[in-house]
Amino acid sequence: MLKIEGLVKFFGRGTVTEVQALNSLDLTVSEGEFVSIIGGNGAGKSTLMACISGAHLPDAGCIVLAGRDLTFQPEYQRAGLIGRVFQDPLSGTCASMTIEENLSLAALRGRRRGLARGVRKQDRAGFRDLLASLDLGLENRLNDPVGLLSGGQRQSLTLLMATLVRPTLLLLDEHTAALDPKTARLTMHLTQELVEKSRLTTLMITHNMHQALTYGHRLVMMDRGRVILDVGQDEKSRLTVPDLLEKFTRAGSDNLTDRLVLACTQPGIDIKWPGD
Repeated sequence: MLKIEGLVKFFGRGTVTEVQALNSLDLTVSEGEFVSIIGGNGAGKSTLMACISGAHLPDAGCIVLAGRDLTFQPEYQRAGLIGRVFQDPLSGTCASMTIEENLSLAALRGRRRGLARGVRKQDRAGFRDLLASLDLGLENRLNDPVGLLSGGQRQSLTLLMATLVRPTLLLLDEHTAALDPKTARLTMHLTQELVEKSRLTTLMITHNMHQALTYGHRLVMMDRGRVILDVGQDEKSRLTVPDLLEKFTRAGSDNLTDRLVLACTQPGIDIKWPGD
């Protein structure tokens, strides 16, 4: 279980550019739960993930994962517990290393590493079987540098790497935002398969309202560094995109730019601005 209490994070504190990215945020996620997180630009979504992963340390509050207090632990000490996939397909892999070398590194996440052969013969067959499940032909390209892959192929590989050693928590930070619509759909299908197969506790940030409503057991909406809406699967299944836009306004945001960002993936929706 992930338990976050009173999380506070400032940037530029004490300066004229001070910004409070997280405002006493509370969030509890049960083991095996898949939570989609939405919100406008600057809502604090990515900062929340950065604090959970250890890329940023909070100014106050606590983060407890599976009974372990991670609040002020450095990022490398959490690596064995947390898998993360970023928005940029170029992140999360090493372009100059081969596919099998990247997978071999992922297989050692959270373990001590010594001087030994980077890719063992007995691992290679397992890597082929794993890649074959993607149906992208990568099982025949084990010795190709990752830099030669397309964005969708690379993001699929990153997903496999993030879940190769079952993480206690999987963080997906807009991991389909840089992909074309068809590739994004395939990547989300793979995501759901991996999450369901291993019952992974998962947090997924998305600006795609359709994804937020389709995937996950819960939907959380953030604004100005706090949670303003938290709905379970039953209620989420009855919501539509216009419902979410209305809730976003009623729950606390009058920012028109935020509403445009949230609606941008749903062309044709009639948006009523405050005061219309």
